[in-house]
Order: sequence, then C-alpha cells, then structure tokens
Amino acid sequence: MKADGTVVATESSNYGNYDVGNWKDIVAVSAEAFHTVGLKADGTVVAVGNNGEGQCDVGNWKDIVAVSAGAFHTVGLKADGTVVATESSNYGNYDVGDWKDIVAVSAGWYHAVGLKSDGTVVAAGSNTYDQCDVGNWTNIKTN
Repeated sequence: MKADGTVVATESSNYGNYDVGNWKDIVAVSAEAFHTVGLKADGTVVAVGNNGEGQCDVGNWKDIVAVSAGAFHTVGLKADGTVVATESSNYGNYDVGDWKDIVAVSAGWYHAVGLKSDGTVVAAGSNTYDQCDVGNWTNIKTN
C-alpha cells in the first residue's frame, strides 16, 4: 500500500490475487494464498483473486475498520465492534454473527479469531488442530 492510497503487488498468479492496479483510497491490505483484500477509506472493501469459496464476496460490506484474508474466507471488523465474514462451504462455517465488542480480527487458514475489548478471545471455523480452543484466553491485547 502506497502513501497515496494505491496498491502495488509483485507478479501475478493464476488466481488474479495481485490485480490491484486500479485500487484507490486504500487504507489497509490483507493477502492470503488465493486472494487479496483492501479496505477503502470510506469503510467499504474490495477483493481480487480466486472466489471459488466466495472469499471475494465483500462488495456490500460497509462501515468496516479492519479486514483479514484467510485462505478460503475474508473477515471484516465493523466500526460498531461486530464482525462479518464470507462463508466457505468446504472449509468451515465462520459463524461470527453474534460476536460483539471486538477490537481486532484475524483470519487463519480454516478459522477466524476475534479479540474482544475485555481481553478475551473468540474463534470460529474448523477446529481440526485446536485452533479455535481460545475460550480460556484472558488479558490478551493488540501490539
């Protein structure tokens, strides 16, 4: 991401996830193996790349303050502390609809994690490798 709100990326993949040349007014970028997501200054989101699991279906997102790209999904933190996520039919249900008071989000390979304002953590998605076992985490903060 450049100071003028445009984005550059190295080479192009078979998925088009580096096709960011026309992006403008970008304030944050997140990329994973198959897609790239950009947060615009107006709180909307753009995405390019493989959309085989709907991970680029972010065109109607509004009031977003942070984004994170997972391999097969995208997570967005809204200004009101709630979270939105694209769904992946094959790689887990990212059921974040009831998350509240979230201050940071991160999307992993098969899961999403949210940090709550009270320092606790919530997670959703596949728990194959215990990546969602965060229910007893406390006093967590952002860096």
